[in-house]
This record gives sequence, structure tokens and C-alpha cells, in this order.
Amino acid sequence: MAKTRVLVEFGMGSSLRREDYTEAALRAIKDALWHNSVNMAELFDFPKEAMIIDAEIGVQKPEQVDVDALKAIFPYGQPTITVVQGGLDIEKTHTEGSTVIANAAIVVSFDMEPTA
Repeated sequence: MAKTRVLVEFGMGSSLRREDYTEAALRAIKDALWHNSVNMAELFDFPKEAMIIDAEIGVQKPEQVDVDALKAIFPYGQPTITVVQGGLDIEKTHTEGSTVIANAAIVVSFDMEPTA
């Protein structure tokens, strides 16, 4: 068996006022997932728990993201979360602080025999 990629989704999320990197990352994941009906498991006749989910999140301060909170958003599958330097922090002009923007890339794979 080989890990075979079947789906890639992208999303963007923000924290407008609280500079909450975890909330921005959660919103990016939701943006990638909630606009789609991911029915790949049924298509290949696998249980949904067999989905291998690799999520990469980009934010300016990766150390401020609660990875366990991100994993909890996935209703099934085997999520692995990687948080890297990325996204944007946009400084506010009329007040202190910044708006946090996170980007997410989510890859869904299954262990399956490759096609010839």
C-alpha cells in the first residue's frame, strides 16, 4: 500500500481584533473544508476514519497556535497539523495591534494501491 493523495484544499482565515493566531488558523481550516463535501472515502469504499489528513498552516507566529485545538475541528480521519512561518500580520493604522491572517493547505490521502 502507498499513501496516495486524492484531494487538496486551501483556505484563509483571520483574527481581526484579538490577534489570536489559533482562531485565524481554525477559520482557515474551516474555509478550506466547510465549502466542500469531501466524500472521497465513500468514493473509494473506505471508512472515513481511514482518511489521512495533512494540514499545513502558515501564520507569522507559529508558536502561538494551539495545534490540539486545530486537530479537534476534524470530525473524522487522522489529522496531522504542521504550523509554519507564513500568513500575514497587517498593522492597524488608527489603533494598536494588527489583524492576523492565516493560510491553510489541507491534503487528504489514503493508503491504497497505486494505479498503473
